[in-house]
Amino acid sequence: MCLGIPGRVVRMAEGYHDQVALVDVSGETRKVNIGMLDDGPVRPGEWVIIHMGFAVERTDEAGAAEALAGLRLLGRGEEP
Repeated sequence: MCLGIPGRVVRMAEGYHDQVALVDVSGETRKVNIGMLDDGPVRPGEWVIIHMGFAVERTDEAGAAEALAGLRLLGRGEEP
């Protein structure tokens, strides 16, 4: 797994040929390109790992927590 930021999909963004989702990242909604995920449609509530504005892999809540813990170790995650 690459070092990335976990986020939870809120909904698909209108337009963008179904390639962009609105993703909650630590309470802030961001537009994320999901075009690299080729294993089926992305649904609200799913967790993804984001790198450079692209969702690079799907994960679950435990994987998201693990990624966030790694960022905290580096001093880059949100404060508890």
